[in-house]
Amino acid sequence: MAAMRRDSMYDTNVSNQENTNVEAIHELPSQEMLRGQRGITGLETAIILIAFVVVASVFAFTILSSGVFAAERAKESIHAGLRDTRSSITSRGTTRAFTGYDASNTAAVYKVSFAVANAVSGQPVDLTPPYTADGTSTDPDISTGAEYVTVVSYSDETQYMPDVPWTITFVGSNNGDNLLEQGETAEITVWLMDRDTGTTVTSSSSVAIMDGTSNGGGTGGVGSTATLLVKNRSFSIEMKPPRGAIISVDRTTPASLKTVMQLR
Repeated sequence: MAAMRRDSMYDTNVSNQENTNVEAIHELPSQEMLRGQRGITGLETAIILIAFVVVASVFAFTILSSGVFAAERAKESIHAGLRDTRSSITSRGTTRAFTGYDASNTAAVYKVSFAVANAVSGQPVDLTPPYTADGTSTDPDISTGAEYVTVVSYSDETQYMPDVPWTITFVGSNNGDNLLEQGETAEITVWLMDRDTGTTVTSSSSVAIMDGTSNGGGTGGVGSTATLLVKNRSFSIEMKPPRGAIISVDRTTPASLKTVMQLR
């Protein structure tokens, strides 16, 4: 009986050991699969991280490029602003208007003058005029071959003249050219009508409309269809140099016109 029990216990132990080995054999593939899955997961994580790094690098490069571009544009704008500022002119002193009488003995302003100078120390401004005035026969006179780049316009309540005649006279120290440089002052005269210098300015027909037929005469000012600048009339003159700020002269004629008037 004792021998049979020992045999039975031995068989039981052998059976249990075999079952344990079988379970271990079944578990081996599962552990290998888990290790394989961990490897795949690590590779996917690495790929994702690399993708993030690449995207971040591209984004950072784009941001830096945009910043550099914006900085360059800002630099260009600053330089352009400084260049325009150094090329600007400004009005100095008072504005004067001069009155004459047309063929119907109507009093009208035929020219307006004001002084200009450099706004700040900087680049010279080309003030080559399209006309001259010599005080003989009819003024103004066309300056043949003049290549002017500064344009003067006139407007009032009823009309706009985009390119009216104007002349220049330098006041005080200057070097004899038409460049407005540091320390120089120039008087700009805007002509709205022709002036017959052979007739006293207070007499009838001392001024006339601009038709370009009398001694060259002027064109671009008050013509046959335009309105005379008479009393109680607001007007604006704009001087537009090739660079820099535009000078705007806004004035109103008084209730009674005189030969020479200071307009405020």
